Amino acid sequence: MLAFEAGRDGFWLARWLRARNIEAYVIHPNSVAVSREHRRVKTDRLDTELLKRVFLGWLRGESDHCSMAAIPTLGEEDARRPNRERENLLGERTRIVNRVKACLVRFGVRNFKPTLRKAPERLEALRTPEGGPLPPNSFAELRRDMVRLRFVMGQIKEIEETRLQRLENTPNEGSHAMVRLLARVIGVGIETADMLVHEILSRNLRDQRAVARYAGLTGSPDESGKRRREKGLARAGNARVRRGMIQLAWRFLMFQKESALAQWYRSVTNEARGAIRKTMIVALARKLLIALWRMVRTGEIPQGVALRTA
Repeated sequence: MLAFEAGRDGFWLARWLRARNIEAYVIHPNSVAVSREHRRVKTDRLDTELLKRVFLGWLRGESDHCSMAAIPTLGEEDARRPNRERENLLGERTRIVNRVKACLVRFGVRNFKPTLRKAPERLEALRTPEGGPLPPNSFAELRRDMVRLRFVMGQIKEIEETRLQRLENTPNEGSHAMVRLLARVIGVGIETADMLVHEILSRNLRDQRAVARYAGLTGSPDESGKRRREKGLARAGNARVRRGMIQLAWRFLMFQKESALAQWYRSVTNEARGAIRKTMIVALARKLLIALWRMVRTGEIPQGVALRTA
């Protein structure tokens, strides 16, 4: 029997050990209680002793000592890569676009759009307010940034086309059926459906509370004596799912106005201020995630939700 703390190496070691009939566990690092002293002693020896104590406590059935991370299969881990890579590429595209615009603003040029198809040709025709061309070094830098931008945009397009092709070629294989079902909901695109399925909905979660906790959409109450207050979202779960669900909740109000969830949100925020609306959108995101989880598990369509034709 062997246990180690989850980290940079991922889960390959646990899979390798289990393939050789060795019982292996991966300890979730955030579940291990540590001293809250300002400058606590931290060494490999002390960390090993701490992990050994909490692991033995967990084996005795005392689940409060620590929690174990679910070990995904190689296929499950690989299925998350396209969506995560696309997210990184979108961030890179945004950084390049902002860098190009910031460079041009220094010369008084403001109406240039780097993402247009003919942007490289238009770059050569740009003129400063004085009527002269861009300085040679700055122009060369911008041209290299445009090459990087075209390369990144090409990779994004390749990922999207490959995913669509896989969904069309094998519509009922693995999690593809879940993605196609979610994408039928008006307001949910392929990107959101793919992210939700591979990040949370395909996981073997116990119940709706576990679904909300994994997404980090639960509250964090602070109760001591007579003090009762809410500190906001726990933010202890999957940040990708949390961001995506809050964005989807706002879209859901636009595209699913007749659904029961949208009507519930409007009823509780009818005369509310902006802060209350932002708070309740998190509650709507939690309810919507649970409804989508039931939909892919049991086929139960949320009340009043409009679907695209199959």
